[in-house]
Amino acid sequence: MHMDTGISTEDRAKIVESLSTVLADAYMLYLKTHNFHWNVTGPMFSTLHVMFEEQYTEQWNALDDIAERIRSLGHFAPATYKRYAELSSITEEPEVLSAKEMIRQLVEGNETLVRTLRAGVKVSDELDDYPTADMLTARMDVHEKNAWMLRSFLEQGAGAQQGDASSD
Repeated sequence: MHMDTGISTEDRAKIVESLSTVLADAYMLYLKTHNFHWNVTGPMFSTLHVMFEEQYTEQWNALDDIAERIRSLGHFAPATYKRYAELSSITEEPEVLSAKEMIRQLVEGNETLVRTLRAGVKVSDELDDYPTADMLTARMDVHEKNAWMLRSFLEQGAGAQQGDASSD
């Protein structure tokens, strides 16, 4: 059936291309965060284990919204690890890392996703797709906050106050 929501077929395809990259980066960050939740060790175990769980749970729930937005625009969402690996600039971690390196990688992953989201907002705004732009803007806020919270564990002096993540 023909779709007529005020955004052309070509423009919806451009938006979906951007959203597919967002979904891939979001999924890869979710996977990495969950991996680190399972495998974190060291003096900050309890704090990081809980923080990682809070973050991956929130990320998991957001994946559905992103995929459903793609469907609302009349396209199928990418849904395989192979396709996510092709689309994402966030890579899997094949080994178990120190807690400090886990934190660094999650900061980097959240910042990467923020840049991907920002590009998606630009595309959505330019093509008058305000629901997508709103959703992506809200996601940017979440990932900027996640990066800030994670980054705080890497700051000088944080170890003395919260346990020493730098000794991992």
